[in-house]
Amino acid sequence: MKQNEFQLRVNFGDTDAAGIVYYPNYFKWFDIAGHQFFRSIGLSPAKLMKEQNIILPLLDVGCTFERPLYYDDIITIKTTAEEVNRKTIKLRHEVFRQDVRTGHGFELRGWVKEENGRMFAVPIPDDVRQLLEEDGVGACVHMNPLLNA
Repeated sequence: MKQNEFQLRVNFGDTDAAGIVYYPNYFKWFDIAGHQFFRSIGLSPAKLMKEQNIILPLLDVGCTFERPLYYDDIITIKTTAEEVNRKTIKLRHEVFRQDVRTGHGFELRGWVKEENGRMFAVPIPDDVRQLLEEDGVGACVHMNPLLNA
């Protein structure tokens, strides 16, 4: 299945009063990594909407927290297309600080068409399914240049 990696630095505003990453940030990072994953394989969500009226709404999400993260940690989010069903795509996300996994989870996204103000799920095209199910890394592994600042 197709994979991608996205890297970022934990900001001070991502932490709670104890200095530990506040848990909703994992869901924010999953969303960012998911959009980056789709861009990396040529399925930019903005382009899909503009050219095909296709949106990728979030239908379900989950996360297991294994270790704390702190301000200034550099994390890597590894995203894999775990399941491609008729009208949904399940992305698996793993969050790492160096080689230590700190959490993992998933996003379930629909393949939805917007037409005349209505939204409805439609089958994922065969070429998109094939692209998602291919082994390999997306064309763009995003490593944030600000991490070296």
